[in-house]
Amino acid sequence: MESIKCINTYEQLYYCPPEAVSFCPYRVSPLGAHIDHQNGKINGFAIDKGIHIAYGTKHNGVVELQSLNFPRQAQFHVAQIEEEKVGDWADHLRGAAKELAEKYPLRMGLSGVIEGSLPIGGLSSSAAVIIAFLTALAKVNGIQLEEWETIMMAKAAENKYVRVNCGKMDQCCEVLCRKDHMLYLDCRDDSYSLIPRMGPEFSIAIFFSGLERSLVNSAYNLRQDECKAAAYNMLAYAGLPYGKLADTRLRDVPREVFEAYKNRLPEAFRRRANHFFGELDRAERGVEAWKKGDLTSYGKLVFESGKSSIENYECGSPELITLYNIMTETDGIYGGRFSGAGFKGCCMALVDPAKEEEIMEKVSRAYLCAYPNLEGKYSAHICHTADGVKL
Repeated sequence: MESIKCINTYEQLYYCPPEAVSFCPYRVSPLGAHIDHQNGKINGFAIDKGIHIAYGTKHNGVVELQSLNFPRQAQFHVAQIEEEKVGDWADHLRGAAKELAEKYPLRMGLSGVIEGSLPIGGLSSSAAVIIAFLTALAKVNGIQLEEWETIMMAKAAENKYVRVNCGKMDQCCEVLCRKDHMLYLDCRDDSYSLIPRMGPEFSIAIFFSGLERSLVNSAYNLRQDECKAAAYNMLAYAGLPYGKLADTRLRDVPREVFEAYKNRLPEAFRRRANHFFGELDRAERGVEAWKKGDLTSYGKLVFESGKSSIENYECGSPELITLYNIMTETDGIYGGRFSGAGFKGCCMALVDPAKEEEIMEKVSRAYLCAYPNLEGKYSAHICHTADGVKL
């Protein structure tokens, strides 16, 4: 899969065609929202939009990348990466190079142009940038990465260098997924299955609120701390063993312990726990509906997930909540919710392909009626399931 714009820009900058184009798809996760970092279960798809990097080898070890989505060029040497993040978009690249260099000797750098095919926010563009860059940097250094090796390196780059405490859902979807299959992943033991579509065809609609976001400056990490605190308290109330707070996850809490002690938790902690156990149940029930080809029941669970994200996980800007409410009232949408962390960004929906035009027109009209100031910033796109990155 190639993007002409980044190729043309590369040729303009370097007066030659790129050696190759690396591509990593974005992802959507209809069920399992906000629970991967608590060792929950997720349903996910890679989509046919993502991050392209047109690149060529630099034999002096320098990495030189220009983004079509962000200003300023990124430049660093593979053997001299800053120990602490700089605070710009290229921290994701530095973190990825640092992880790769810890395992393999790196001699070659690369020059490249990065292009994202959709606006930023909610589709895991950060993981896609890291994975696309990792595969390119590995290739110019003669390194063949395995799937789980790529997943864990990409996750570590965000956790350790960028300082976003993401789980592994994004990376797993973008690496493991296959077209027309749902990824069903248990984040506790990394077991997964790819379940083929048995029901009707569907499209994936992406509705961008017009507000881009970065998880680094959102309440994303705070929500994780609240989940861990809820788990820690319930284990203590029940007299069960517990270790460090940082290592505690809601999946460690037996459901009967949650039911017995949830009302002793502070309200915020109780809401986070309610979301976790409800979402874990929805992810499991969703797989059963998917296997039966029952997209109507599956979609209802996705809408329920969106409601819980608003009421229990307490994420979502007024704009995203408006989009969610519009989707619940739109014929032809099986189900939808915030995509990703739900702090600004976008909503995703599973839609009937026969009603795409009416859906896009109705949602756009209703949203821009509520937020006319976002005309020109809001956008809507139709996507389809796709294979994960080719390593």
